[in-house]
Amino acid sequence: MPQTLFPKLSSPQTPSLTPSLTLSLTQSLIGAGLLLAALAAPLQSQAQEATLNIYSARHYPTDEALYGNFTKSTGIKINRVDADDAGILARLKAEGSASPADVILLVDAARLVKGENDGLFAPVKSAALQAAIPAQYHAKTVDGGVAWFGFSTRARVVVYDKARVNRDDVDTYEELGDAKNKGRLCIRSGSHPYNLSLFGAVMEHLGDKATEDWLKGMVANMARAPKGGDTDQIRAVASGECAVAVTNTYYLARLMRSTSAEDKAVVEKIGVVFPNQNTWGTHVNIAGGAMAKYAKNNANAIKFLEYLASPSAQEHFANGNNEWPVAKGVSLSNPALQAMTGGNFKSETIPISAVGANQIKVQQMLDRVGFR
Repeated sequence: MPQTLFPKLSSPQTPSLTPSLTLSLTQSLIGAGLLLAALAAPLQSQAQEATLNIYSARHYPTDEALYGNFTKSTGIKINRVDADDAGILARLKAEGSASPADVILLVDAARLVKGENDGLFAPVKSAALQAAIPAQYHAKTVDGGVAWFGFSTRARVVVYDKARVNRDDVDTYEELGDAKNKGRLCIRSGSHPYNLSLFGAVMEHLGDKATEDWLKGMVANMARAPKGGDTDQIRAVASGECAVAVTNTYYLARLMRSTSAEDKAVVEKIGVVFPNQNTWGTHVNIAGGAMAKYAKNNANAIKFLEYLASPSAQEHFANGNNEWPVAKGVSLSNPALQAMTGGNFKSETIPISAVGANQIKVQQMLDRVGFR
């Protein structure tokens, strides 16, 4: 008689297993083991795979190389969710501790400050980042940690109709509210984050009352009600709808680098001035990043933020998107920005965090003076 494979299972009360039943049970156990191993393999692989989840308000072609180079050099796979600044902050609030986000990329100082104030970021302790990013371009250091860092800047400048406007009449922000420019001004909504940041900076320089008077003067000087984006303001100057407008430099740089005949015609008709070069300097805003409060991949998040301050990443993050690099020792290599300024200009030095903190007061002023 063939010997059973499991002799110990036999007992007077339990009949011995037959060879065929024993073999069948063995195959079943082996099959179950293989199935469990197969099911566990993807989970184990996923747990071991280095990943980073990014919520980004930046939607620029050059950023693809930015992410690709990081993955290539570190082996860390990036998963990305794209939305606007407000949408990202709202999503983080809704997700709470269940959020998968590790890194948050936003394109405005006011939004970064709001995220910090709402407790959506985790403080980052990185000597490398604090050494690379000037203090005015990151949040205040609290207990050795920093809530967010800026990685590029764009200037908020004035464009004007060269045939109708004397450059000296628009070479300061204050003159945008002067009666000599009545009926000339085009500007986007006062409540847009770009303008909230500009107005918050002016408040730091002029104080509350003078800022509100200035905003009232701009409303009186408008050629039309605020509408559209910055590129629309530039085109409105070129078309003669208005004579003076406010824009971020990267919108103008895009037109300057365009091969379109229409865009070239627009650029030919306008001049650009970096305001307040003889006083406090031109206002600059930032694009920046932070680590999410409930980040699961903290080490990878800090590694990515430190990477953004590297010369190679700054080439894509800043220069490639018509912005100025922030990291120390990284030079400008953008032809349009160099053409605008000769490669350099005087920028304001007030902390970006203070600018963002003024936005609530500014919004109240805008409501009072009817700046929509």
